[in-house]
Amino acid sequence: MKLFKDIKESYNELVCKVSWPTQKQLISSSVLVLIASIILAVFIWAVDKIFNWLMELIYSISF
Repeated sequence: MKLFKDIKESYNELVCKVSWPTQKQLISSSVLVLIASIILAVFIWAVDKIFNWLMELIYSISF
């Protein structure tokens, strides 16, 4: 049965061949992702506010 063979090979690869990160590596990577996400969110918020201000300025000009 090919299905059972594939499942067994996948399990062996996950258990024996994959190098799992240590807890310290995992925490530092998670903190890095959190900081990068916050920076990106603040940048997108700032760009949104600038575009909003520009659009209000353009729409307020009367001809």
